[in-house]
Amino acid sequence: MLAALHAHREQLLACRRCPDMVGPVVCCQPVLSKVMLIGQAPGGKEGQFGKPFAWTAGKTLFGWFGRLGLSEEQVRQRLYMAAVCRCFPGKQAGGGDRVPSPAEIDHCAAWLRAEIELLQPQLILPVGKLAIRQWLRADKLDQVIGRQFRVEAYGHAADLIPLPHPSGASTWHRTEPGIGLLAEALAAIERHPAWQAIRPND
Repeated sequence: MLAALHAHREQLLACRRCPDMVGPVVCCQPVLSKVMLIGQAPGGKEGQFGKPFAWTAGKTLFGWFGRLGLSEEQVRQRLYMAAVCRCFPGKQAGGGDRVPSPAEIDHCAAWLRAEIELLQPQLILPVGKLAIRQWLRADKLDQVIGRQFRVEAYGHAADLIPLPHPSGASTWHRTEPGIGLLAEALAAIERHPAWQAIRPND
């Protein structure tokens, strides 16, 4: 399975399906894990570092996992980190990152499907509305954050615990009810057997 993940990564890094996306492809190192984190799309800085959540939002995200006893290095070694789209979408005319088009999301879905089929995750952690909406209707984050769902991901049943996007531009996770709902989501993650299996031994 690890060899298959390495081969998958090499193919993914060579992907050029979306002409309006800004390369390079951002992909994690192959990790055999039953916990899969799924982001939205890399920001403008992640490409130069060659790994997801390598900039300011990542500091916040890894701070959340630090509350559960895992450092950034441990998270990267023990979770498989995927995304709805693997290239930076670029900027929109009015400022801010462009939202990937339905076609771009569909192109990248084949890579995510292959990863889920390979890893058969027990716990999926979608981060941000774009990732959450691949499985759940999420008009408002307070409808889904802090809860656990049973979903079917490309024919594979898994538990799903959504997280808000850790962007510094967002105040949702820094004000109520976001603060409390985020704490509930992290508590649900900590209780999950798949998370317990990747925690360091005390």
